[in-house]
Amino acid sequence: MQPLHPVRPDRPIALYGAGNLGLMARDFLKAIGQDFVLAVDKNAHAYAGRPDWNGVRLVHPDDVTESEKFTTRFAVSVVTSPYVPLKERLLTRGFGDVVPFYDLAESFRHLHPLSNGWFASPPSPLDRANIAQVLANWHDDISRAHHLQFLAWRMLREEWAFASAPICNDNRFFIPEVTTILGGEDILLDAGAHHGAVAETFVRQTGAAYKEIIAIEPDPDNRARLIERTRGLRDIKVIDCALAEQDGEARFHGGLGYASQLADTGRMRVATRRLDTLGFSPTFLKLHLEGAELATLKGGRRTLLTGRPIVAATVYHNDDGMWRTPLWLMETLPEYRFLFRMHSWCGTGAVVYAIPNERAGR
Repeated sequence: MQPLHPVRPDRPIALYGAGNLGLMARDFLKAIGQDFVLAVDKNAHAYAGRPDWNGVRLVHPDDVTESEKFTTRFAVSVVTSPYVPLKERLLTRGFGDVVPFYDLAESFRHLHPLSNGWFASPPSPLDRANIAQVLANWHDDISRAHHLQFLAWRMLREEWAFASAPICNDNRFFIPEVTTILGGEDILLDAGAHHGAVAETFVRQTGAAYKEIIAIEPDPDNRARLIERTRGLRDIKVIDCALAEQDGEARFHGGLGYASQLADTGRMRVATRRLDTLGFSPTFLKLHLEGAELATLKGGRRTLLTGRPIVAATVYHNDDGMWRTPLWLMETLPEYRFLFRMHSWCGTGAVVYAIPNERAGR
């Protein structure tokens, strides 16, 4: 088992994986001024012709030299498939130093707020009791399996898998328990809207029969692309603020794409608003806020209790996801069913779903 601490950049770095996470890893390293020597992907030939990888040596694993295998730290930038079998295959092929990219990124938190590689501290008696309470209150065994899988990675860096609870990469925020109850009167509040992919999926899932979309995005670059991408959608409002527990303003680290967030490393300030202050009445609340989900829920307590929306909140950016966020929802929202789903590996892609019983058919 690898040490439970961030991986230090004390060797030349290579990225393993040239897909979406590989591109984000490339941008991350560029943002912090950290060089890398090459990128590796089994589909290197297909990726090599793309402008995104111009100027980067991108090779198939078979074309990595024996010297590079020995001297280089390979940061795996893949979370759409299990990490442990991939690492074992690479070690068998002579790659000597293989780590998850997010564990490497943890060494640069003083420069960049990306937080997907956090390690959980040993659980206290209170942690254990609250985790047990949350596990007991999930609606189904898939939720319990995925929650245990999440905890095992965060506490032990062990990759548990359950045959009866597979990870689905392609339906984040839109699991069947949600999509089968969406209808023509639904109002989506998309917090952390990024470039609008969730809004577009919502439109498809409802067959364009929805009431309204409210997209909240404080990052200027993201918001500009969001406006352009969703220009053809009807009844959409784009709101410039960050959701929080209190109204005010806060430091914001922008220009990071998916990872833009409220953070002390930020150089700009943005307005923060409580969900209750905004006065919207969503029927579907999606939160992907890089760790600010619990604070946002607390700032929207009245909205949640009054409107009883479906809630889909990411919980993998900090240890609130171990029990604080789901327990707050379970204790705050009566007559709801609660689900936990992992949508990717390495402890990422974890989403808590809260579905009111009256919409779930009970």
